[in-house]
Parts: sequence; C-alpha cells; structure tokens
Amino acid sequence: MKIAFSPCPNDTFVFHAWVHGLVPGAPKLDVTYADIDITNGLATRPDGPEVLKISYAALPWVLSEYALLPCGGALGRGCGPLVLTKGATADPAVLSGRRVAVPSERSTAYLLFRLWAAQNVPGGVGEIVVMPFHQIMPAVRDGLIDAGLVIHEARFTYPSYGLTLLADLGNWWETDTGLPIPLGAIIARRTLDLDAIAGWTRASVEYAWAHPEASQEYVMCHAQELAPEVAKAHIDLYVNKFTADLGEDGYAAVTGLLDRAAREGLVPEVDLAALRY
Repeated sequence: MKIAFSPCPNDTFVFHAWVHGLVPGAPKLDVTYADIDITNGLATRPDGPEVLKISYAALPWVLSEYALLPCGGALGRGCGPLVLTKGATADPAVLSGRRVAVPSERSTAYLLFRLWAAQNVPGGVGEIVVMPFHQIMPAVRDGLIDAGLVIHEARFTYPSYGLTLLADLGNWWETDTGLPIPLGAIIARRTLDLDAIAGWTRASVEYAWAHPEASQEYVMCHAQELAPEVAKAHIDLYVNKFTADLGEDGYAAVTGLLDRAAREGLVPEVDLAALRY
C-alpha cells in the first residue's frame, strides 16, 4: 500500500509501527516522505497514494476521492502556526503590502493566516511566496522575505534565528472560536476498506505511545537535524488525544474551519456530512 506523509517527528512517530511491520494484519507500506505542499498536490492526482497526510485546508479539493480518517492526524490546542518577522513590532499592520512566505497555498496554516489577516492587516498583505517550511525562517532572517508563516518545530526554534513572534494563529483561532486547531489530516481512498485502514492507523499510534523508545532512531533519522529534545517536544505537542480519535470536538473544529473558509470564499463549499465516511 502506498502512503505519503512528512518526515516530521509527529508523522514518523505515528506511523513507525506500521512502517516496520509491527501492526498485526496491516499491509506492507511503500512510503513517500514529502513536504505538506507536495502531499497536498499528490492527493489531487489520479495515481496518488492510497493513504496520505495532507492539510485540512486541502480537503475540499479531494473529498470526492478520499475520505477523512478519524485518527492519525494533527489537531490540538496550543499548536497553531506562527507569523514571524525580523523586527520587534507586534503591530499586524506592519504586514500591509509586504512579502510573506507560506508553506503551501492549500495549507491550514495559510487558511488561518488569510482569515486572521482579513481582520488584522489593513489593505491586506502583498506578495505571497510559497517555499518549503524549513526554508522560511532563514529567508526571514536574511531579509529575503518580510514575514514568514511557520509550522511544526519552528514553534520551538524560531528564537535561535533572531525572529519575533507577530501572531500565534492557533491562539487567535482558539480565542475566536473556542475550538482546537485542525492542522494535518490522514485521508484514504474511498474505494478501500476505510475501517481497516483506520484500525491499523490507530494501532500504530497506540504502539507508539506504548513503546516510545522503539521509534526514536526512525524519528531522528528523518528529523532534519533537529535536536532530540526538540523532536520530543514536537511529538508531545502534536500527537495527542485527537490523534487517536477526532471525537466530537475534533469534527467540530474541522467543520468550523471549512465552513467559515467556504463562506469567505477561500475554499470550495463542501458537504460537511462527507467528512464522516
């Protein structure tokens, strides 16, 4: 079975057991490790993998072919994307007409940014530049970009680049809605046995929690030179109760985000009932 997910610690931690044949009955996986912008694109291709990790913001474009699994993804509180600048200002108006780097135009981070900017940046931002997430902070530090929208472990490492937090979009979303932040979704082709795939995914998550030391070598091999303590903090933040099961709060967060974004004309309108296969 072909699967695509990022090399980030939360994804490798979640799927370690399945990748290594430790989930009883689960098929062997052929893994593609790719940045979220690439996996979002793979999900739109007829020959895309059977299972993928994509942004929740990309769901409206793929729900006809793929179903959202109720486990394995990244959704939570206190884990949202950050807007970073090189200066010391905390005034969002500084972004008016400026160049901002984002990790994907169909990322949840960018969707939250657009909703936030519509309320907080007079006249709107200027040029949006898409680049791999690990290149964004150096680009802001070096003055190639005025501001950067960052995700993943950047939450823990941005001070080392001399950057300033302009906005925590997770805090903004949670304050505005009371809901957790839906970041990354696990999807599978609707033609497959979705209950079985969800079961194998959940079993892989549970194995990871029961044997955290087992995945360390695999996680660090793909962690793009992260320090072990940063990788652990990343996992502790992004692999949580919603990874085991979205539950009612999780589904409310996803429907809330996509419904609001559709009303703002930022994503296609979807049948929200289709989010539950």
